[in-house]
Amino acid sequence: MGFAEVLAVLMVAAVCGLLMAGYPVALTLAGVSLAFAAFGHFAGVLDVGLLGALPQRIFGVMTNEVLLAIPLFVFMGVMLERSRIAEELLETMGRLFGTWRGGLGISVAIVGALLAAAKGVVGATTVTMGLITLPTMLRHGYDPRLAAGTVAATSTLAQIMPPATVLVVLGDQLNNAYQTAQLASGIFAPSSISVGDLFAGAIVPALTLVALYILYLVAMAVLRPATSPAIPPEPGAPRGLALVRRVGEAMVAPVLLIVAVLGSILAGLATPTESAAVGAFGALALTARKIDPARSRPVIAAIVAIVAVLVLHGLADVRLNRAAAGIGDRIGLALALVLIAAIAFGALVAVRLVWRHGILAAVTAKTTHITSMIFLILIGATLFSLVFRGLGGDEMVHRALADLPGGTAGAVIAVMIAMFLLGFVMDVFEIVFVVVPIVAPVLLRMEGVDPVWLGIMMAVNLQTSFMHPPLGPTLFYLRGVAPPGLTTRHIYVGIIPFVAIQLACLLVLWFVPGLATALPHALYGR
Repeated sequence: MGFAEVLAVLMVAAVCGLLMAGYPVALTLAGVSLAFAAFGHFAGVLDVGLLGALPQRIFGVMTNEVLLAIPLFVFMGVMLERSRIAEELLETMGRLFGTWRGGLGISVAIVGALLAAAKGVVGATTVTMGLITLPTMLRHGYDPRLAAGTVAATSTLAQIMPPATVLVVLGDQLNNAYQTAQLASGIFAPSSISVGDLFAGAIVPALTLVALYILYLVAMAVLRPATSPAIPPEPGAPRGLALVRRVGEAMVAPVLLIVAVLGSILAGLATPTESAAVGAFGALALTARKIDPARSRPVIAAIVAIVAVLVLHGLADVRLNRAAAGIGDRIGLALALVLIAAIAFGALVAVRLVWRHGILAAVTAKTTHITSMIFLILIGATLFSLVFRGLGGDEMVHRALADLPGGTAGAVIAVMIAMFLLGFVMDVFEIVFVVVPIVAPVLLRMEGVDPVWLGIMMAVNLQTSFMHPPLGPTLFYLRGVAPPGLTTRHIYVGIIPFVAIQLACLLVLWFVPGLATALPHALYGR
């Protein structure tokens, strides 16, 4: 190992040490990288002119159309959090299943899955679920350990359930790594993977996890009924068909929003960024509808118009400024312009309603804060990756993984273990931006490693580390909003069965990669 590679190792160690000491991530990545770049330059092992590529890389990040989906998905999640749709959904689902033993826990798992798909941010989902569901479950006699484990596990589904923000950034980084790996292998017309591929690949594993959670809750209700008692019906509460209708009314809004966002991507009608815009507007419209149903009729018309535009886009070519267009395309274009006008008017009405009730400013501020944090980390990680490669760190990683016993399997397992442990001290965005660009090109050059399968394995692995005692971030989020009677021990013990389910799912994905690759192959032929 040369002196440059020693510096690369020391740079990684310095970053990990400073992060564990509590220093800001983005500033730590950038500061340590600049310090080691200067040291390497004076030691004669790094040309500081390499840093001249940084502005171009930052400009590439800022103009990346895929990453434009991040603020839109974040806006969608924060707006839904403010709309209080989750509270209404949990209340109605609890009434539907609560009279069964274990029914409230099943309701929490279903609502958690819907919120994970709608919000896409683990911290926000955990806080929302913790504030809403934990007091309710404890008040009705649920075992504190089972209640805490259920909430923590379902909240982390936001890491893997499309359209998770994590999958957006992971898809972008894996695509870059996949193309780098192909170029290094002599393929000068590299193919690519998209965020839509990862979304499609994550659907089956995510739904499998939800099903396993529910099976575990049913088993607990049968084998240990005292842990999840039935809830007596409230006097005067709707029953029978009236209750089913209430549940349908509560579920239709979030379900339609999820279907619109995912469906437009999977059907090829919209890119992830375009579907994120649909989701952001849908969340805005649902909030406006909940605030003032009487004045939000143009908003509902706008939602219908969006669906019509998506369908029309699939049936006709509605692009402007075309030299030649048939009569059918001209009619479609005229209809599309009318629909866009209706959407614009509905958007103005929705913005006005949400702004007048003081919601828009708070949502915009939180969205800006989260988005700025993500992109600042990405810029710091870009500088870190640049210096690390300048010191020869990527070649060192390639040799280290290639020389591991077990070949490709040993290399993938080693990376998974490293990412799992890093999940205790680093945020998932930090891991994706720092670790994936270093290790993914090496793994994707090895025989038999599918990029979609690798991405889903990474996502499920990071989801598991996020909820694994003693340092899983989800556990700390939950502890911060837990009622006084719920202790840290309850949370740690309660999450263990769900961690076992996660590890079992990882094992199944290892031996049955088709769970992650079959749907993308069927939809996109890859």
